[in-house]
Amino acid sequence: MHDVQKHVSGLRRLVKRGREPVVVQTLRSATAATIAYVIALRLSPEPAPLTAPLTALLVVQVTFYATLTNGIRRVNSVVAGVLVAIAFSVLVGLTWWSLALLIVAALGVGHLVRVDEYVAEVAISAMLVLGVTTVGFTAWARIVETLIGAVVGTACNLLLPPPVWVDKAGESIEDLARRVRQLMLRMGEEAAGRIPWELAAERLHEARRLDQHIAQVDASLRQAEDSLRLNPRVREGLLHRVVLRTGLDTLEICTVVLRVLARSFTDLAKARASRELFPPRVGAVVEELLSEIADAIVSFAVLVTTHLSENAESAEARLTAELHTAAATRDRLAELLREEVGEDWENWQLLGAVLTEVNRMIAELDTEHRTSRLLEELDRVSREQREKLPRMTRLRDRLGVQEELWNRAGFGERSR
Repeated sequence: MHDVQKHVSGLRRLVKRGREPVVVQTLRSATAATIAYVIALRLSPEPAPLTAPLTALLVVQVTFYATLTNGIRRVNSVVAGVLVAIAFSVLVGLTWWSLALLIVAALGVGHLVRVDEYVAEVAISAMLVLGVTTVGFTAWARIVETLIGAVVGTACNLLLPPPVWVDKAGESIEDLARRVRQLMLRMGEEAAGRIPWELAAERLHEARRLDQHIAQVDASLRQAEDSLRLNPRVREGLLHRVVLRTGLDTLEICTVVLRVLARSFTDLAKARASRELFPPRVGAVVEELLSEIADAIVSFAVLVTTHLSENAESAEARLTAELHTAAATRDRLAELLREEVGEDWENWQLLGAVLTEVNRMIAELDTEHRTSRLLEELDRVSREQREKLPRMTRLRDRLGVQEELWNRAGFGERSR
């Protein structure tokens, strides 16, 4: 019985891994290249038509949205590179000096045909094709193989939609939230102690380094947004994009506020010199409050990355409860800081700044603020779509697509 459960568990892990975007993208690329090669074997006069799978491999790497927006430029860059390689193959072949001329010519042609960001791909395609081309190969065979690869690659993007990278973007958002939480917990633990300003400054540097993680999350989110656009596998692409983007915006604001809080701690540590950063009873409340806000940040990240409505409701209820607890702790801290200001009038600005910063983070995480932010962003995106695609917007209105989107977002008629 134990062996059966072990095998079933292993099979489940294998199936789950097989659904990962990286695995799906790898299989799509391999399938497109193989099909292109099989077709080229029948249509091309060459015994090894490797240009077809090479072209298909380059084209199938893009997302469905990029296929429609950038696919033509990418195919043009591949075709231009292949044509340049054909000319060099017939005239001079492959030598060190012809390779240098090939790169210069390919880059020049890329600018002439206006493939924009794919200029470098013209040279890459030319070099790769020249590497599998000899003087005996005909130009007609190369053109046929390129067209086969382009058609097969585009067809694979249409018939086998690329993977949706939402889960990966969600994981990166949650990872950022946990990093913020860990830093806040360390700052809270040190708040009641007598820490040198150098240690407080190190926490400030850690807060600044969070900007690097935000940039990584933003790149992951852009990839997810592209994979959602015009993807037939996704019914609520716009809603997913808005929820994730506004969620990252909120976390970025919290990160900036945390950096300012670390700056206040550093300045306060310098001003107090050998004394405690906060008196013991104040420091204990500061530690408690930062811990509660840190937990709320993680709950917020879980909320914006949750797809199922039942789980979303549970995450929202947990976040609301944590914010309510944090607000009560903040009020206690406000009373203690007011007493502390009377005893330490010189540092009243720094003490007041600490209270202002934690209050800003609680306000940013508030569920009502999130709902308002989502409504504003959905209105903005919808307005832009109406301006760019008025006919499509009228069709969506007739079909009730926008109404369904609002209902699925959980806003309904009341919020509008």
